[in-house]
Amino acid sequence: MKIPAASHGAPALPRRTVAGPQVDEREVEWTAMRAQGAGGQNVNKVSSAVHLRYDVRASSLPDDVKERLLALRDSRLTQEGVFVVKAQQYRTQEANRLDALQRLQAVVDSVARPPRVRRATRPTYGSQQRRLASKSQRSDVKALRGKVRD
Repeated sequence: MKIPAASHGAPALPRRTVAGPQVDEREVEWTAMRAQGAGGQNVNKVSSAVHLRYDVRASSLPDDVKERLLALRDSRLTQEGVFVVKAQQYRTQEANRLDALQRLQAVVDSVARPPRVRRATRPTYGSQQRRLASKSQRSDVKALRGKVRD
């Protein structure tokens, strides 16, 4: 009986909710390496961890998405504009590749939409009056805390 990959603990392909640009897998540079941490002899023998490198400037993403991606203050983004993800959570290289690609896509999806422009508003007359009334009430309460004078 063959067990599906998703039940092994490998990441399943999630449904994308953002209709933004898709990362082209041909533009991703992969490097396999040995994972760190616990895992016994499997960690010492098998190169299951994956290092993903994605050159944002040379990618096929739209220019506005590239700008927002490069403007991120993310430690995974190098000064040269290369986004680096290391995935070593799973025991198989295939699952780690999928995990790294999903993490990269999540970052691209987060900057796919331009941020909403904030329009300055003025407080209403009623809110200003309520604020001033609460300030004077607070002032009265504090004034009563002083020394009692005859």
